[in-house]
Amino acid sequence: MSLAIKADPANFELPPSLTESLRGKRVLITGAGKDGGLGQAFALAAGLNGAESVGIHFHNSYSDGLETVALIEARGGRAFPIQADVTNPRDVWSIRSHVIEKMGGKPPNLLICNSGLSESGYLLGRAPKHLDDEPMAWRRARVRQAFVDNLRQSHDVVDTKVDGFLAMTHLWASEALEAKEPLTVVYISSRQAVDPGPGVPGYVVANWAVSILPKVLALNLGRNADQVTALTVGYPFVRTGMTEDYVDNERVYGRWQPRMLEPSEAAKSLMQLLSRPSDELRERFFQLEVDKAEGDGDADIACKWTEIAFGLQANPLAWSHGEPLKFGPSGE
Repeated sequence: MSLAIKADPANFELPPSLTESLRGKRVLITGAGKDGGLGQAFALAAGLNGAESVGIHFHNSYSDGLETVALIEARGGRAFPIQADVTNPRDVWSIRSHVIEKMGGKPPNLLICNSGLSESGYLLGRAPKHLDDEPMAWRRARVRQAFVDNLRQSHDVVDTKVDGFLAMTHLWASEALEAKEPLTVVYISSRQAVDPGPGVPGYVVANWAVSILPKVLALNLGRNADQVTALTVGYPFVRTGMTEDYVDNERVYGRWQPRMLEPSEAAKSLMQLLSRPSDELRERFFQLEVDKAEGDGDADIACKWTEIAFGLQANPLAWSHGEPLKFGPSGE
């Protein structure tokens, strides 16, 4: 059967220094079904470079997802499809036995939480612009519909990213502890989490929330925290179905990078990061920097990892600390 997907396997060949980190890995990737998407790129990088097995999750993109599985298997890899709605706890639970069976009786030891959506774009806190000669009744109806539609998009974005990542973490971290198998969890975020852009407020908020998940997980695992290595990865603009319209618009991506990053380049960069020791990765947020390549050669960009350090600072307010409110027993 000829495949309709356009992904070129040659773009996902990794050097030996990066393939070693995939040996023996049972990989599960959410949101991996869309052709040309970031999740598919992760799946091809793992499945074509020695991973023991690759679970390719999709919700609606079943055609591309099944063809991605077929492409990996045709080239000697082991992959299998998983169809589920990551925002539905019953759906997530229903894949448990299937995944473990396909992975030889063991849970995944590399989980890449990649599922995500974006918004068509709206400015938070701003109503649509006035239209000339528009009757007030029409404007009220149009503004109300925009309000409903915009917030529905934000809800779906946050639901998929936050609820979906929580559900997959809760399931597979507990399975890893039960099976006494080490697990690495990668949360795919965005550079917009720390350097927001206008027009995608739900996307920014959801990706910001993802940054705290590794620490929350470690706190809840307690003395078992060393068994799970969780980290967050923030990408700049990657050429996918969500960004294709902006590939030639330097005003959108130009402040971060000289050109859009290809999915295969993003996947290779992640495999480089995952080749580092666990102690260098645990509970950290890593951002991929894309700069112009220096020196001779054919390379036009250079990809480098940077750690984003979050810090909290408590500043006492003099007006409150100088005259604190005082209460008696039981609030009297």
